[in-house]
Amino acid sequence: MHFKDLGLDQRLLKKLNHLAFNKPTEIQQTAIPVGILGKDVLASSKTGSGKTLAFLLPAMQRMYRSKPFTRRDPRVLVLTPTRELAKQVFAQLRTLNAGTPYDGTLIVGGENFNDQVKALRNDPMFVIATPGRLADHLEHRSTHLDGLEMLILDEADRMLDLGFEAQLRRIHEAASHRRRQTLMFSATLDHADVIDIASDMLNAPKRISIGHSAEEHTDITQRFILCDHLDHKQALLDKVLETEDYNQVIIFTATRADTDRLTKELNERKMKAVALSGNLNQTQRNSIMSQFERDCHKILVTTDVASRGLDIDKVSHVINFDMPKHAEEYVHRIGRTGRAGNKGDAISLVGPKDWKSFKNVEAFLKQEISFSTIEGLEGKFKGLKPAPKKKFVKKKPTSKKPVAKKTDSAKPKKKMDKRFYDNMAVGDNVFVPKKKKPVDPAKED
Repeated sequence: MHFKDLGLDQRLLKKLNHLAFNKPTEIQQTAIPVGILGKDVLASSKTGSGKTLAFLLPAMQRMYRSKPFTRRDPRVLVLTPTRELAKQVFAQLRTLNAGTPYDGTLIVGGENFNDQVKALRNDPMFVIATPGRLADHLEHRSTHLDGLEMLILDEADRMLDLGFEAQLRRIHEAASHRRRQTLMFSATLDHADVIDIASDMLNAPKRISIGHSAEEHTDITQRFILCDHLDHKQALLDKVLETEDYNQVIIFTATRADTDRLTKELNERKMKAVALSGNLNQTQRNSIMSQFERDCHKILVTTDVASRGLDIDKVSHVINFDMPKHAEEYVHRIGRTGRAGNKGDAISLVGPKDWKSFKNVEAFLKQEISFSTIEGLEGKFKGLKPAPKKKFVKKKPTSKKPVAKKTDSAKPKKKMDKRFYDNMAVGDNVFVPKKKKPVDPAKED
């Protein structure tokens, strides 16, 4: 199948031909025709499957083939979980809308709010945004979504994991009208929160599932190495970087502190490394990613902020210095290599603190994982045994016979004091004392 078989406008086909996009991926073959028809889509596909074009092409088709609902509001809104992914989507949009009047703007956190207000006042037709910052602009009435034609949610599961549900619902309410088309893409459709929010935001969607996110990446070689402690893990990392033939490497850590520490140590050893974490502003992050893409740095040390959205063909290795907290994130991390038909290597260092996360990854991948070793750096750690289940022990009955409780009937009755009742008279259920007879004084002696 070719793009010309999907019913796309000739102007779009010329663009795709110029960009050397000839054969659509599986998710594009399935989602684009449905999107062109104006139907809602709920789709899942693994990372690197080409889903960005799967929603941008139907959006561009709408620009060419239909008139806007209003002249001022944006026509298409694309929401992404991170600034990096938003930047990647915006870059691909610019290749498609170049030379057309269908302009767009990027609205993400970490950049000047007032500059974004000015950009929104120019009435862009496309808005690529992160949900938090766009919700802020709705709150300040910098933009309105009454005439929004397409709402696209990219990596919906990740946005919900990051706690953006309230912002997504706020945006949905601002653009809630029957003519709106909604396309929702997620790494998995088994996410309970995704199913819940999709039932509220989508109208009779076409469900599309192309490849399970846990399916093995055929272009990526995966290795898992056990390590005893942090120093052992550090030694293994140094050995890998010394012996592996790599082009560019992305190292994932659990914390910002480890990101900075590893970067400093690598640069002291004359390795070109740069750190990327969530505490940097957008200008700094853009500068770092630009330098890494231009091969100014060979090693990028980062947290999960870069696990999605980075599309750099030169990344030959991904190293998990720490295992991710969420099993799904492992798939997205290693998906930064082995892209565009290239081969990639993914190496994960598993210590005692990583064991629980490792077992979650193993369960998610639905396969038993074997471990590799590096000669001279074999460790003693072989994994943690599962905690034994407590056995229920039934108590044996005691041999003592239960002592019967004494009832009121078993108690001996007290004898009446007749002397008391002799002096009492009973009448109308009331006890009244008898009157004593007067004593004759003469008889008293």
